[in-house]
This record gives sequence, structure tokens and C-alpha cells, in this order.
Amino acid sequence: MAIEPSPKSYVVAVCLSAIFGVVGVQHFYLGRYIEGTIDFLLFAATLYFFLTGNIALGFAFAAIDGLHTFIVTILLLIGSFNDGSGKRVCYPGQRLA
Repeated sequence: MAIEPSPKSYVVAVCLSAIFGVVGVQHFYLGRYIEGTIDFLLFAATLYFFLTGNIALGFAFAAIDGLHTFIVTILLLIGSFNDGSGKRVCYPGQRLA
């Protein structure tokens, strides 16, 4: 089964992930709504714990969300991330096998 390229913009996806990744905006752009919702809830939990004074849990949720965002951004940069339809978000000039 051949991998198809996504119609979504590589540059937009990478920029959204790098700038707004902890909120999950890139997932909503790519049609990965469940993952976007989970990212947003992690961000909301981070804010909640920091604002209520539970700094340890705030840092724990921030670390999980930050690590997830880092991994997704790297996968996007190397052209190994799929959109919500299972199509690959390709960098310019990427050849799909």
C-alpha cells in the first residue's frame, strides 16, 4: 500500500507545532481531533495546577505536554507524520515509497 501525500501544508503544520504545539493547534489543523483535544487538556491541566499552587503537578503535566510537542515537531520536520486521513505531511521534495 503506497503512502499518499497530504494536501495540508508542511510549512503551516511545522510552524503551528513549533509555536502553538503545547496547545495542540497543529493536530486540529491536520484533522487529528482526538490528539488535539488531549493536547489542549494537558495544557489546561498544566495551567490549572500552576494557578492552584500545585507546582509539582504543573511541572509534570508541562513536561508531558512539552515532550509530546517536541516529538510531534521532530516527526513533522523529518516528514514522518500523518494527517487525520492517514496521508503523510511531506516536506518539499520528499519522495514517498
